[in-house]
Amino acid sequence: MPQPSHGAAAPAPSHGTGDSVAAFFDVDNTMMRGASLFAVARNTYRRRLFSLRQAASFAIKQFFFTLRGETIGDIHSVRDSALSIARGISVSLMTEIGDEVYDEFISSRIWPGTRALAEQHLRSGRQVWLVTATPTEVAEVMATRLGLTGALGTEVEKVDGLYTGRLVSSILHGPAKAAAVFQLAEHTGLDLGQCWAYSDSSNDIPLLEAVGHPVAINPDAKLRRHAAEQNWPIYDYRAGRRAAIWGLKALTASGAAYGAWRTLGRFARRR
Repeated sequence: MPQPSHGAAAPAPSHGTGDSVAAFFDVDNTMMRGASLFAVARNTYRRRLFSLRQAASFAIKQFFFTLRGETIGDIHSVRDSALSIARGISVSLMTEIGDEVYDEFISSRIWPGTRALAEQHLRSGRQVWLVTATPTEVAEVMATRLGLTGALGTEVEKVDGLYTGRLVSSILHGPAKAAAVFQLAEHTGLDLGQCWAYSDSSNDIPLLEAVGHPVAINPDAKLRRHAAEQNWPIYDYRAGRRAAIWGLKALTASGAAYGAWRTLGRFARRR
């Protein structure tokens, strides 16, 4: 049974190279700490693209995401809020927001261990893709800035360079991630039996099971149990995970709530 690794470098993946092999990385809590979509929401609020009430709703969702991790209910709730906000925004503006979010929020939250794994794959001549529920334009900015092959993200309908607020297909979450990877493999000739996938969430078990080399990174409790049962590698880059984990979660969540409250207060005073 694989043993969790606490901050240690993972061994370099050594077999399967060439254009037919890829590694797929989830983003939130796998490639980076926290949720990228919340950072996008914060940036769009700063540009006054939505209301203080909507900002408060996102802050509450961020609090619960920090406390308990992602749930399908959270994802659907964020999806509905984000789509209503996106309506009428230009694609070029969203790409600009993606650059700002990367510089201001994401770059300092990349897990060094996960980034090292991605770089090991690249050095071995494999493709490396991000697979995330974040809008494709933001995900592609992240992939470009990290020097990766590309990104699979949620596709929002666009007409004349503006978002309509409607999805092209399902939000890229859970089984939809596996479906997107299968589609990419079909179009590009990837051999999924030789590919890798990395995630922190049990919601991504379909994605992990779609490849020959699944790996759990910073896993939630359900994924940790499943990975151990399946003898999948488990890497945990969160420092001090075993030390009073629920107390630490509570403190982190309280800090997030306090920070959100202070931020909203400042926004309210400015308005």
